[in-house]
Parts: sequence; structure tokens; C-alpha cells
Amino acid sequence: MIDITLQNFETELIAASMQVPVLLDIWAPWCGPCKSLGPVLEKLEADYGGRFVLAKLNSDEQPEIAGQLSQAFGVRSIPFCVMFSQGQPVDGFVGALPESQVRAFLDKHVPSEDALEADAEVAEAEALLADGGSPDAALAKLQEAVAIDPANDNARIDYLKLLLSGAATDPARTAQARAAFEPVAGKVLQDSRLAAVEHWLKACEALPAARPVAKLDAAIAANRRDFDARFAKAQQLFARGEFTAAMDELLEILMRDKAWSDELARKTYVAILELMTKAPAKPEAAAAKGTLEITGKAAAAPSDPVLDQYRRKLSMALF
Repeated sequence: MIDITLQNFETELIAASMQVPVLLDIWAPWCGPCKSLGPVLEKLEADYGGRFVLAKLNSDEQPEIAGQLSQAFGVRSIPFCVMFSQGQPVDGFVGALPESQVRAFLDKHVPSEDALEADAEVAEAEALLADGGSPDAALAKLQEAVAIDPANDNARIDYLKLLLSGAATDPARTAQARAAFEPVAGKVLQDSRLAAVEHWLKACEALPAARPVAKLDAAIAANRRDFDARFAKAQQLFARGEFTAAMDELLEILMRDKAWSDELARKTYVAILELMTKAPAKPEAAAAKGTLEITGKAAAAPSDPVLDQYRRKLSMALF
């Protein structure tokens, strides 16, 4: 448990919440309900074993912070608790709730033990790959992460992408990827990352029965509007991880017929862009300034000149 002041607000609340959720308890010495809620919160912090941090703010001593948060949430009474995550105030509750209700609130925002264990496996897999370690070892860690926490879509997507990156030379991985994808197949309309993985998976599944590239090239040379042949070639390139070459073929279709096959070329192109896009880094805490800020800086995806080039090509082809 920590006490929040203007001096440590940025480091102990905003920055800290980017690593672990922080529950801020706004209280006052004269507030009776605050005195009954405080021990409940302290007990829960211990029970949750580090899965969230409890911070306390004396509203009498820190009226500026308390006032901004109260105004932001439209609250005029205490005790008032605000959950911070990724540098943002994301939810709150008012009053001395019983322990069961506080637990229910926490469980909406605090990662489970399984989720933390799965995240640790993902972090180890990422470190292995970044250091040039064994892809098979990284794959095993991602597989374990999905087994530990099946609801962790980030771990599942990383697992699927690593599986598919080797599927062209190891067809068994395609079957593994299909089995791992099926539990989340219903989410493709809500998650563009899963939709992109599905396109890659379909390309890999089509690879064993694909016509030789030489025959596809001959068909394209004979008829540049043979979109079936050109798409089949793009699919092969896609399955083998030759993403820019695949997009070049898809562009040839788009420049001649944007709506071909229910916009399949455009959808596949967009899927490849999604797969090539790196996730943004975690947001940074806002630098200390003369006035109080209660949010962190928004994270920005790193710029990639190749991606920018192919996004422009798509825009030109479509518009």
C-alpha cells in the first residue's frame, strides 16, 4: 500500500499502473465509511498476492487530485475508489462495499493467476525469439500459455503466427494451427488480428494442392485477367511468408477488379498488412508538468517504411 501525493502521482500511480492495476482509495480521516472500507481493501491486496496494488489518497491533503477524479467520474462523496490500468482511470465505485462486491469489482480488472502465468510464458517466448533462440522452444512456451489460459487471445495469436510461419515446410503445423484456431473462430469479426490469422491459415491449408508456380505464371502470361491463377499464386507466396510478393500479386487483381470474388483480394491484402504490423509499445507515463494529468501518453505503433509503402499502394488502387 502506498500514499499518493502530487509528488509521486506520476510514478506510483500512472507509471505503476502500466505494469499492474492500481486501485486508488480516496478517503478522509473524518469519514466513517472510509475507516470500514480501508481494512477490507488492505486484506484483499494481500489475498490477491500482487495482482493489483492498493494506493491511498487523503482527499483533505490532496484536494487537487481528488477533485479532478471526482469531477471525471461525477462523484461527490467518499470513500471513492478508482481503478487505474495502463495509465488510465478505467472504472470506480463509491461507498464502503462489502468484501464480496469489492472482489467482484476487482475480478473485472485484475488478471487471474492463470493469466499472469500465461503472460510470463509469452514473455519468455518473445525473449527467446528476440535473442535468436530456438523457435521450437518458443513455440512450446506459447502452447503452454494457451493451455494455461485459453481465454488469452494475445498468447493464442502469437502461437498461431509462429506455427504458421513454419507451416510451409512442416505441414503438420497447419493442422495444429487449425485446431488452435477453432476455439476463437467465432471472434474473427470482432478482432482483426484473428481475421488476419484466418486468411494465413487458409493459404497454408491450400498449399498442398496448389498448382506449380510455373503453371500459374504461364496462365497469367496468357491472360492477365486470370484472377484465379493470380490469387492462387498470391496464396502460395502468402503461405510461405513472402508477404510483400503476395501483396504485389493481389494489387494486380485490385487494379483491374476491386470487387473480384467478394473483395477477396482486398481482404487478403489487408490481412497481410495486419500480420506485418507490430503491436504498439506500452504507453509511457506523461512527463511531470505544471498541472496535473491523470492519463498516460497514448501508445503509437512504430513506423515501418515498407508497411507505409504498401498501405499507400492499396489506397491508390482502391481510390
